[in-house]
Amino acid sequence: MATWMRGLRDRLPTGARLSDEDWAGRHRLLTVVLAVCMVLLTVFGLIKGEKTAELLITDGLVLPSLVAAARLPGRRLRSLAVAFGFTSACAGFVALCHGLTEAHFTFFILIPALALYRDWAPFGGFLVATTLHHGGFGIIEADHTFGHDSAQQHPLVWALIHGVAVLAAASFQLVAWRFNEIEEERARENLSESQAQLSVAFDETPVPMAMFAPDGRVLRTNSAYREWLRLPAELPDDFSVRDLPLIPIQPDEPHIGQLLTHSYEPITVTRQYRRSDDQSLMWVQTHATGLYDRSGQLRLTFVHCLDVTAVRDHEAELRYQVRHDSLTGLLSRKAFELDLTELLTRSDGAEPVSVIYLDVDRFKSINDGAGHTTGDDVLRALAVRLRLVVPTGALVARLGGDEFIVALAGPSGTGLRVANGILAACEEPLAVGGYELPVSCSIGVTTAFGSAATDDVVLAADTAMYAAKRAGGNRVQIFTDELRAPVQEKIAAEARVRRALAGEQRITLPLWFQPVASSSTGQILGAEALVRMRTPEGEILSPFHFIGAAEETGLIVPLGEHVLRSAIDHLLHWSDRLGYVSVNVSPRQLAEPDFVPMVASILSRLPGFDPSRIVLEITETAVLSSTVDVSERLTALKQLGVRIALDDFGTGYSSLTWLKSLPADIVKLDRSFVAGLAEDPKKNSIIQAVLWLARSLGMSTIAEGVEEPADWEALRAAGCPAVQGYLFSKPLPAADFDEMLRRHHERATFEGVHLRETMGTPVAG
Repeated sequence: MATWMRGLRDRLPTGARLSDEDWAGRHRLLTVVLAVCMVLLTVFGLIKGEKTAELLITDGLVLPSLVAAARLPGRRLRSLAVAFGFTSACAGFVALCHGLTEAHFTFFILIPALALYRDWAPFGGFLVATTLHHGGFGIIEADHTFGHDSAQQHPLVWALIHGVAVLAAASFQLVAWRFNEIEEERARENLSESQAQLSVAFDETPVPMAMFAPDGRVLRTNSAYREWLRLPAELPDDFSVRDLPLIPIQPDEPHIGQLLTHSYEPITVTRQYRRSDDQSLMWVQTHATGLYDRSGQLRLTFVHCLDVTAVRDHEAELRYQVRHDSLTGLLSRKAFELDLTELLTRSDGAEPVSVIYLDVDRFKSINDGAGHTTGDDVLRALAVRLRLVVPTGALVARLGGDEFIVALAGPSGTGLRVANGILAACEEPLAVGGYELPVSCSIGVTTAFGSAATDDVVLAADTAMYAAKRAGGNRVQIFTDELRAPVQEKIAAEARVRRALAGEQRITLPLWFQPVASSSTGQILGAEALVRMRTPEGEILSPFHFIGAAEETGLIVPLGEHVLRSAIDHLLHWSDRLGYVSVNVSPRQLAEPDFVPMVASILSRLPGFDPSRIVLEITETAVLSSTVDVSERLTALKQLGVRIALDDFGTGYSSLTWLKSLPADIVKLDRSFVAGLAEDPKKNSIIQAVLWLARSLGMSTIAEGVEEPADWEALRAAGCPAVQGYLFSKPLPAADFDEMLRRHHERATFEGVHLRETMGTPVAG
């Protein structure tokens, strides 16, 4: 029996499960409906005009029920008052209708209405009151309760019938009520499980997370958030975002919740804060999502925070590295060009912009003599001095190497004044590595306005600087249009060289040859290969027009390789008629680490070829200015079998010293010693001394620039073995030189002509 009762109880709704908010809404609805019913019932009674007593009794019971429904404490008493009021209204309506059967339908209508409370007290009270009404009033006022004779004669039976009918109607409400409770219990279980999962995810995640009310109050935080901000485990109820130990760097910025009131989409905000405990700066990236109610009002803000200080610091460091020179900390070339463009735009012609370009004089000597570390120290020290000299707000940059540039806006003459200040500051030696190192600079100054292009302004200052350097350095040069022509010519020369190297080099860069003849017989012993340039228009240009540009830009390296390869090809073609060919090697080529391997690679492709038929001519000035160990480099070349010639001998500072220290095979006397030799006994003495020294060191000698027969005679008398110059031939194109070789070879082979008959007069070019 007990088990059956428990089973029945478990199948019945428990009741009183509504939330306060839901119950209040339903109670308000039923109270209003009860008040409306009382009004309608009163109007109905007045229209009927009879049974005034029943009407007064009904209103007298319903009206207190309304008052009790509004004033009584607790949900249950108030809902019971509503149930009693509805029972009284239905009973009064039945009485006013003289027990009409259809009037009893009101009881059935109110069953689902009172089931809205989902509480046994009002629902069961209404059922009990309905049964008592039918039973009690059926006996006392049978004609007012039941409108037929059978019920008036047996009121209790019909009261029971009505009660059973009401209970039957209520049973379906109970079933629906129970099903709703089962569904709600399942939903609550699912919700509880979801909330538990959410709590675990929220509380245990290592990412700082929090929930904020729209007014900024902190509703909930996880442990990572509290640990990140060093907050206690329990926060006060009124703790808000204003109490967080983070002080915004921009205090006027809106709170994240305020941003979400205007946007229904999640937002991400990155801001900088200062911690109130240790005053350290930090960058925080906040991802926020708003939770809104049905009316679109923000209920709460869910945020998770990332400390991106390290990322922002790294980004700032990268931006600094991009904009600044790593050695000196000054602006980089790219950053300077961008800032100069902005400065020119800002000035907009209203105020001129001065650009000062400076280059350290003889910086290469500092690097070579004291080492690159000392050179770097000099550049850093010079950068510090520049910052001290130039006005605040000026742009200061290192363009690369030992070149610096300054830009500043100001009245005319500002640039010259600052440039002179820099020059004066450089007069004081720089303290580098415990030493006082004297440094001088060549400085160029130009003035520009807003319409000027940045590249043109920098080029003008650079042009003026080179003019100052060519004038001896340690001076300031103001840019003028007259200075532009040499620069434009240099640019044009560089373009010509690049175009020639990119074309068919045997055509665009042909070789001409000048013979080297025996002093005694006039026989052609060898030839010097000299490069020329053929323009697209067919004009032939001498090296004067392009070698300087090639040397400055480094294009001399591929150009020199072409000359060497082409010279060897011609030598192979003249193999039976020409002893050797000499090729000039520039300082830039000699300094290249790949130069010796390049020569070795070319020779390795010529099996059976005698490498001594290749002579590499190195100028004495190239030896003096080279940054590499020249003796070691030349020794490596001689190990390949090629011969070395010291060109322009006598134009350097220590010629005799170089003769004994360099592994040279040939000494080429400079034309300054040859011209007028026959009339100058001093030159003759010098020539004889050099010839004696060269012979004693096992070297051969060639006299350059021989143009007069008398000088040739003097050289022959002095014992100079070979001569070269316009007396015998100027440089000739390969085809003309080939014809010269053919004629000389035929004469030497078939005619056996005496030297004086063969070379008595200069050979026509």
